[in-house]
Amino acid sequence: MELKGDEFRRQWISYSTPGLCQSAAMLPPAGHLLSLLLVIGTGGTVPSPRLSPQGCYVAEEAGERTFRCSQAGLRAVPTGIPNDTRKLYLDANRLASVPAGAFQHLPVLEELDLSHNVLAHVSGAAFQGLAGTLRHLDLSANQLASVPVEAFAGLQIQVNLSANPWRCDCALQEVLRRVRLAPGTETGIVCGPGARSDLVGQEFLPLVEEEELCGTGRGGARHSTDVALLVTMGGWLVLVVAYLAQYVWENRDGTRRPLKRAPVPPVHSEDSSTLSTVV
Repeated sequence: MELKGDEFRRQWISYSTPGLCQSAAMLPPAGHLLSLLLVIGTGGTVPSPRLSPQGCYVAEEAGERTFRCSQAGLRAVPTGIPNDTRKLYLDANRLASVPAGAFQHLPVLEELDLSHNVLAHVSGAAFQGLAGTLRHLDLSANQLASVPVEAFAGLQIQVNLSANPWRCDCALQEVLRRVRLAPGTETGIVCGPGARSDLVGQEFLPLVEEEELCGTGRGGARHSTDVALLVTMGGWLVLVVAYLAQYVWENRDGTRRPLKRAPVPPVHSEDSSTLSTVV
């Protein structure tokens, strides 16, 4: 049987070079081979891709890079968050604190959800590096009694502070002067067990409207009483000094006046004659 040209050449190669096709099939793909050669040449190890923490994943939501770690059992802010993340969800975990610079490697972060954790401490530099980008912050449903005012320095954000056992002190009042509350969360800011006994269980915002907590907070009532007492004593002292000054001035004028001599009764001529006769 006569063979065609291409078929004849294939059979010739297979007979003339036995095992050639099998050897070629065992070679790794070109891309893997190049990576292997680079590793061998540099004496290094094969780099492994950065993996997201267990329970976390990257998503695109409304065209924005989102990193979700909700209900992931986290006890610390995770590493490996992509630096182009715009929305970060760390809610429903076991985070107890937020350390300084925890998110400074996220230069475009706009929304941060830390709700439903057990946060009891937030560093004064926790949101360092987010001044130009962060717009929404959720700290609700945690164990926060107070947050340092420095934590919000330079931030123009809308924040949710509800469902925390707030101490209702001057620090919280100063925080509210720097941030905007998320709509509908005002009534959720309630004074906790650490507040003054007469404030426990009350909403915070109505209290701020009634009194200046930075002057009458814990320890502030005594301070205000001391100040009032000093003002009162100072007023009385001024009155006493003024009275003494007036008294001294009047007496000083009196000493300058000439003494008045008692009038001498006139001597009549008859009396003078009688006096002479007697003598």
